Amino acid sequence: MKISILGGGGFLGRKVAEALAANGRLGAREVTGLTLFDLHPPASLDAPFPVTCLGGDITTLPPEAIPPETEVIFHLAAVVSAAAEADYDLGRRVNLRGTDAVIDACRALAKPPRVVFTSSVASFSGGQGAMLPDDARQMPRNSYGAQKAAAELLLSDASRRGFLDAVNIRLPTIAIRPGLPNKAASSFISAILREPLLGLPTTLPVAEDFKVWIASPGFATAWLLHAASMDSAPLGVDRGVNPPGICASVGAMMDAMESVRPGTRALVTPAPDATVAAIVGEWPAAFAASRAPALGFARHGTLAALVEEFLAHDLEETRAMRDR
Repeated sequence: MKISILGGGGFLGRKVAEALAANGRLGAREVTGLTLFDLHPPASLDAPFPVTCLGGDITTLPPEAIPPETEVIFHLAAVVSAAAEADYDLGRRVNLRGTDAVIDACRALAKPPRVVFTSSVASFSGGQGAMLPDDARQMPRNSYGAQKAAAELLLSDASRRGFLDAVNIRLPTIAIRPGLPNKAASSFISAILREPLLGLPTTLPVAEDFKVWIASPGFATAWLLHAASMDSAPLGVDRGVNPPGICASVGAMMDAMESVRPGTRALVTPAPDATVAAIVGEWPAAFAASRAPALGFARHGTLAALVEEFLAHDLEETRAMRDR
């Protein structure tokens, strides 16, 4: 089985690539080749199969990014929330026209591939009081969310037409994201845990009772791999999946961190930011996510386990990145 990861240089693309390299398989099938594509060529990795690393613009996707006989494509490439809001043209070009390019590449393949697309909770609205059912309408109040919802529709229609076989995963906000802060409006959700666990001070732009819908990198990776190998027939025409994340207040998140590493909570200082609060405040705080477990998506663990996952798998790598 040949696999391509678009956005293979991002942290989540890397997690998926490392999991494939460690197992050598996707589901019950052996991986025979992996292509990693991003704006700049991603770093290679040791694997029991050939790995090709390419750089380029997803809107003019080179044929080598999705080679002939590719059976699975992870479409993770995107301009993130605050960046897409600040630069409308860039967000629309990458998030929409990039998806168009992926669909066109799939149409050129002899066999329709499985396409796992990372959509987002930002494609919904509802705010702090929301508990959205699986059939809730996507009514985004930000350009990033609108672009993700539109891309979902394009991929679902391409599935209907037989060009590809899409599974659209509406990922919760990922925490704790390793590495450096990014330009997402939700970046603080990882920062309030990651920075103190590194022994560094950070700020909190929202109130402690502010609730978020989150998932750890480990669970997000597992959901993406499951989406790539699952039977998609039960999805029917509805190709969107809300995976079962955690609804938690940022205060509860910091309490969990403190329970694992005492003294870390004191490194977080309140610093209200109206711009950030306006963007993330529109996102729903919780989803029912009752459909996903029936489709085989694992339920999330506890907040303390989320902190421990970062300490076990990402702390030292993140510290090394800061020291470079």
